[in-house]
Amino acid sequence: MRGSHHACPEKDAQPLETHRTAKPKTVSRKKNGTRNPSPGVSSPEKAKKKAGKSKHRHNFPIVGIGASAGGLEALELFFSNVPPGTNMAFVIIQHLSPRHKSIMADILMKYTPMKVVEIQGDQEIEPHCVYLNPPDKKVVILNRKLHLTEPTQTHGVNLPIDCFFRSLSEDLKEKAICIILSGTATDGTLGLKAIKGDGGMAMVQDPNSAKYAGIPSSAIATGLVDFILPVEKIPAELVKYVQHPYIERPERIDTAQQQFSSYVQKIIGLIRTGTGHDFSNYKQTTIRRRIERRMAVHQLDSIERYVTYLRRTPAETDILFKDLLIGVTSFFRDAEAFAVLKKHRFSRS
Repeated sequence: MRGSHHACPEKDAQPLETHRTAKPKTVSRKKNGTRNPSPGVSSPEKAKKKAGKSKHRHNFPIVGIGASAGGLEALELFFSNVPPGTNMAFVIIQHLSPRHKSIMADILMKYTPMKVVEIQGDQEIEPHCVYLNPPDKKVVILNRKLHLTEPTQTHGVNLPIDCFFRSLSEDLKEKAICIILSGTATDGTLGLKAIKGDGGMAMVQDPNSAKYAGIPSSAIATGLVDFILPVEKIPAELVKYVQHPYIERPERIDTAQQQFSSYVQKIIGLIRTGTGHDFSNYKQTTIRRRIERRMAVHQLDSIERYVTYLRRTPAETDILFKDLLIGVTSFFRDAEAFAVLKKHRFSRS
């Protein structure tokens, strides 16, 4: 991995000139008798291009951040190092006492020029904004909108980070990004697995730099984390990742010219040699997504370079192997569902 690599609303539009005298539209004829549209008329190609840009503006990265005890200091350091104009939105999920009003928004405003707001519910996410979870509520994301739900407990423990990360993975799929900072216990670990299962990216604060290492250490123990870094170095790697074509462009990397399929077979061969597992019959779209995401993590712009990197770095083969297996076991990680099935089975016997 890299590093320790085991790495608001837009401006108002100008007012219209409602009393401006309209000028007649003019057309000119080409020599062949066809007409050229006047400069004020948009062609279908321009309209399509404009629509594409509009769609891209609404496709900005959304980053989920989980933190608990010691998270305030980590968040201050994190946002102090986030460069301006990154076109991202951040959703912070913390463990908060339901009896105390949070002053996190007032504190973080001192460390970032972005707008910092507490989530009110049914709220559309905007870029260049930081969203905070309110006390005694869980946050989920659906169709790029934030919603509040009543807290539920799993085995007597409230897990708001897992809840949000899971919804983030379902909503953004391979575009989902999660960051885990200082905290106790294990909240966030299952949500991180869900994000990785959908092809997303995970970053964790180096436990040696965290005030409390419980949550970071639990996440790292999965073996699925892409970046393990001191918190002040996370923003730089995050920015590089979201600017990679895999994330930045709505369309996929143009790998056809690079003979993508033939390189996939080489990668499958390297995995088979390194692990003994054959993925030749595995779903090709899944393999492609996982490979492209690893290319983004390592800032490689061609699959040929990634194959070279795999040959030189045996540890990367193991990481890609684990990435390919995540989705296969996702159903069996649902402990609650299996507890219900077990109870139902024995109640009938």
